[in-house]
Amino acid sequence: MQILYGLIIVIVGSLMVIKTEFFLGMTGSIAWAENNLGTEGGTRLFLKLLGILIILLGFTVMTGLWNDLLSSTIGRLFSH
Repeated sequence: MQILYGLIIVIVGSLMVIKTEFFLGMTGSIAWAENNLGTEGGTRLFLKLLGILIILLGFTVMTGLWNDLLSSTIGRLFSH
């Protein structure tokens, strides 16, 4: 089942990278991204980077490394 969830996440991330204009139309311009990532197209770059991050997270879900990733990063905040 985790392979199916991971594949869906990878597909969503891939669509964000490939069809950036569609997601830009849904979200509109992001002021922070325009100011910090470039003059024209900062929002597009942000959406593409977010899509790549989502693809990587999808692969961690697919391979079963999601729990290990969470416990090694933010898990330390909640351990006794």
